[in-house]
Amino acid sequence: MALFSFYNMRKPRQFEHKPIYWDPRREALEERVRKAKCEMGILPDRQEGYKPSVRGTFVEGTRHLRKSRAKGGDARSRTYGNMRLLLVLALLAMLFWYLFLK
Repeated sequence: MALFSFYNMRKPRQFEHKPIYWDPRREALEERVRKAKCEMGILPDRQEGYKPSVRGTFVEGTRHLRKSRAKGGDARSRTYGNMRLLLVLALLAMLFWYLFLK
């Protein structure tokens, strides 16, 4: 039975694609042909280090996350806020038990 933990949050599983068939010789040949065509001017050079900037686009698309970011809230502050709430609830439960049930 798994217990819920606030301290050891598990990371989401990563996507891992395992190809059924992969021919490294064919891939190397295609890369050499592409480089040769680029040197001769048949194909335009493509940018090797290009990575699309998608970080933060989901946050900008939702109203409540946009408000949270504007206030300066992040995952860590929400976690500490939740921990503080649980601590206060535990203290109130202990006080209730001490005053009324004992």
